[in-house]
Amino acid sequence: MNDFVRDKLTEWGLLEWIETFEEEGVDEESFYSLEDQEIAELIPKVGPRSRFKKRLKLLKKEQNTANPDTADAPAQVIPSPSGTSNEGKRKSDLQGESNQQQSPTKKKRLAKGPGAYSEEIIQADVENIMRCVLKKIPDQGNNLNDFLRRKIHDLKTDKREVVGVFGQTGAGKSSLINAVIGLKKFLPSGSISACTSVSIKVEANMQNSNYEAIIEFITKEEWRDELWFSINFRLEDEEDDSEYRDIDEKLSALYGEDWKEKSDLMDAKYFKEIPEFLLSKEKILTTDKAKDLPEKLIRYTRTKQDNAEDKGTKRWYWPLVKCVTIKVPNADLLKHVTLVDLPGSGDSNKSRDKIWKTVVGSCSTIWIVADINRAASDKEAWDILKDACSYMGNGGQCNQIHFICTKSDPHSDADDTSKAGIRDFILKRNQQAKAKVKQEFNQLNEVKKHFSNESFEHSFKIFTVSSVEFLNPKHLNKEQTEIPKLQEFLQELNDCHRETLNYVSGARGILSLIQGASHRGGSEIKKDVCTILEEKMTDELEKVHKQMEETYQAFEKCLSAGVEKSESHCERALESVINPRKPGGGFHKTLRCLVEHNGIQNAGRKKNKKKKKQINLNMALSSYLTESIDEKFKETFPNEVNCGPFNGKLNSFSLDTKRMKMNPEYKDVELQLEFLNAEEIKMKKKLIKIIRDRKKKIYSSLMTTVEESMQKCYDDAKGIRGPDLLNNMRETMRKHVHDSKNIMFKNAKKVMLNQLRELRVCNIL
Repeated sequence: MNDFVRDKLTEWGLLEWIETFEEEGVDEESFYSLEDQEIAELIPKVGPRSRFKKRLKLLKKEQNTANPDTADAPAQVIPSPSGTSNEGKRKSDLQGESNQQQSPTKKKRLAKGPGAYSEEIIQADVENIMRCVLKKIPDQGNNLNDFLRRKIHDLKTDKREVVGVFGQTGAGKSSLINAVIGLKKFLPSGSISACTSVSIKVEANMQNSNYEAIIEFITKEEWRDELWFSINFRLEDEEDDSEYRDIDEKLSALYGEDWKEKSDLMDAKYFKEIPEFLLSKEKILTTDKAKDLPEKLIRYTRTKQDNAEDKGTKRWYWPLVKCVTIKVPNADLLKHVTLVDLPGSGDSNKSRDKIWKTVVGSCSTIWIVADINRAASDKEAWDILKDACSYMGNGGQCNQIHFICTKSDPHSDADDTSKAGIRDFILKRNQQAKAKVKQEFNQLNEVKKHFSNESFEHSFKIFTVSSVEFLNPKHLNKEQTEIPKLQEFLQELNDCHRETLNYVSGARGILSLIQGASHRGGSEIKKDVCTILEEKMTDELEKVHKQMEETYQAFEKCLSAGVEKSESHCERALESVINPRKPGGGFHKTLRCLVEHNGIQNAGRKKNKKKKKQINLNMALSSYLTESIDEKFKETFPNEVNCGPFNGKLNSFSLDTKRMKMNPEYKDVELQLEFLNAEEIKMKKKLIKIIRDRKKKIYSSLMTTVEESMQKCYDDAKGIRGPDLLNNMRETMRKHVHDSKNIMFKNAKKVMLNQLRELRVCNIL
């Protein structure tokens, strides 16, 4: 094997296959002649093989394209900073520098038509050009040079789309993710989500060809607090007590079933296998084979089980884990997308709870996964959606909800057992399941209210998938398994990112400014254009400010109504939480747990393993405020991709530089106008992202302010001991709400309005 083949495999991220190609004697000539069967034998893994075939196809097209006009195309985007007279020299200089940094076999072209390279190669070319430009900018400091350097450094961005995956254990999430990313046995059943508290991210490894798991732990201080609560809030061992079972399961996993007899549970001897926890560092597990990673990871992500492979395992570390990030090599679908397996609700640990809320709020898409046989009637799946809707809707950025019915392949009830009969049986059941799920979803008004009516049909989609049939087809073709539809969706998310277009557009603007700055003439026309642009900017900003002021007034009116209703109904809302109609035995423990965790008792498991619904007193007390602004909030800050905040006024903002550039009168400042047009597009995207992130904080401020107002109440209730504990805690909470209701909700209104006002006056517009 010659250097050409080795260089190509290295360039394409296929280092692990170099030895195989060398053993088979593949040289440059045979490299171009490889057929599909030969490629399959050389690269048996589907992911790397697909990547190789794609790159080889592009390389062959390059060889077959003999157009000298496109051969040096990257240099054509380089304008001369010193004027047109030096244009040829400038192109030669930059081209020479570029060629010194890569071998002849790695020269690439930016061309249109059959010989065009993929987006990632185009971007690599332009990045190389901008590095050359950066080197040419003089070191001596002046405003223009500093500005250009900053703009070049700011070109590269890494925006990721997040897809949150919800579903109870056994719903088929592991198999679904395996099928979607094209790995048969990467995540074995139960390897994820068998523990209810750990969030697990799956994304592409862009640095090397290893499979990696990055484990982030909670802090020692947080674990010490959890231990204090578990030991000092020791519950009697009642069969019906989910809080006790949760504590016992957690401490038994880490310390053994005899944890009650042990002292000093913070002793370093219990953590000698995970020194990273004591040092507040991440633990990284690495392997070059996909099947080996779950074996290493299992102790950090799932509860103790009676499986044969688990025998001999003494300690399970999931109680200490905040989140896990799994990195998969050659996963093109995850290049700009992260799949996150999420617990159904938040957690009593503050770090895990914060991560849950942050991740749910950052999801552009939610996948709800349920077994097809009980999808429509799966109460837990629908409860997950209800519990999370406020965090992903008005309090987040979700614009797609996908309900995925898994395990659609079983066919034991089919009357016709022929291949065609089984296929028809499966497809008919799939359609019936979709109809039932759609009917159930249409009744969830509390979820639907977070999405605009116009886009609702587009926002909610139902899939019936079979991972088994997709990986080993017997009765269905791949399209009928609907896994390809999910893969296509993820690919669209990657394409939607449009990183290359954004980078190239920004680079073109900067280069236009460099060349435009070298033109010394036209001072009068430059002055006239500046005056026109300043007037235009003033007019356009006034339109945005006017809309923001109207929005502020509308929210003030809505919140005033919400405050009035909250003051009238808050005590009723309090009673629904602290004195429910059917409290069940040991409700004083539930209430104690609620005040210990600042108004929240997270969902646990009953004895029959069914999930208990989360209790959130802060949400209940602030519910009238949030309901008063939900509709206006959705209208002002829509999650839909094609809509913009503040009634689209920011999207429509324009200095009209594109039209001015076409006017011959402004020929002398055409390049500066090109730069301003690129900057305007970039700035609007940046502002929309800032507003989108700010709006999450604004929406959650109502509940956050109420929680802060209730903090003294929770602290007082924590200290109550002795007889009649339940009634004393209730009376403490009743008195606090009654005494503070005329201040608490007005303060929440004030905080939200102040944050809305800050959108206008603080570094936004």
